[in-house]
Amino acid sequence: MNIPQSIGAVQDMLGAQGYVCGRALGTVAFLALRLGRPLFLEGEAGTGKTEIAKALSLALGRRLI
Repeated sequence: MNIPQSIGAVQDMLGAQGYVCGRALGTVAFLALRLGRPLFLEGEAGTGKTEIAKALSLALGRRLI
């Protein structure tokens, strides 16, 4: 698994999967990846929680669980 080296790289990685994320979400995803910690997402139904999980798993070549 190749972990991105910057927040911009995370945004680009997700963008390559068709998921456009802002700086705040890119920062949270970057920190979770760099620190090896889980990324917990909460929100109303239909706000994209599953979509970012799918985009991250595809971009990182990992199985979505």
